[in-house]
Amino acid sequence: MERGRSERARKYAGELVALAPDVILGAGGGMSVGPLQRSTHTIPIVFVEVADAVGAGFVKSLAKPDGNATGFTNFEFDISTKWLELLKQIAPRMTRTAVLRDANNPSGTAQFGAIQAVAPSFGVDASPIGLNDAREIEDGLNEFGREPNGGVIVTPSGLAIVHRQLIIRTTTRLKLPAIYPFRFFVDDGGLISYGPDVVDQYRRAAGYVDRILKGQKPADMPVQRSTKVDLVINLKTAKQIGLTIPPNVLAQADKVIK
Repeated sequence: MERGRSERARKYAGELVALAPDVILGAGGGMSVGPLQRSTHTIPIVFVEVADAVGAGFVKSLAKPDGNATGFTNFEFDISTKWLELLKQIAPRMTRTAVLRDANNPSGTAQFGAIQAVAPSFGVDASPIGLNDAREIEDGLNEFGREPNGGVIVTPSGLAIVHRQLIIRTTTRLKLPAIYPFRFFVDDGGLISYGPDVVDQYRRAAGYVDRILKGQKPADMPVQRSTKVDLVINLKTAKQIGLTIPPNVLAQADKVIK
């Protein structure tokens, strides 16, 4: 399945580059921007929704990309601490967290490492669950859910998005509090999300495309971080899993789904 997606991504990237556009907008990371960069070193690429542009090899540094790609990155690794902090606030008895991450994505590995490093300070043990396919996800969550006082952190990746309905359905069935990286997970029934406003990134990307069309080089345009981060809470899901969201967390929310 993963191999099939990769082959399609390479095919579509090659077809797009063959059209010789003036600039390409690429969403996401390894499944879109990676194949595009391997297909062209000259056509400018503006990316959005990339978790770790340096770790993925899309740019040499955020300040000086030094190539044909630049754009907007979703996450700094200190957001991993915020995910764990919020999860502990809404589930104070939590002593274990399962971290769903794509082991083949450098960002996924780094984010798990960041969570694992700070977990002891919250009195929590962190363990990884892979996202390769539905069986790995469901088996991993079912095994994790057999013991009490657990919570789930879903790190951003294309695989997490592809399998989001399964993740949401399984964590809800197991009554596991879970935090997600994007608002649309909560719109689809997830409990809580803390992450960047993706629509805002696309608006800002339009400005980068305009500057490139006017002659600027991506190599000289710094990769920008998200400036708008939203906290979204689904009270319907909280009720389903028997969880009461503390008032101080509700007060921080940018949107509450009732």
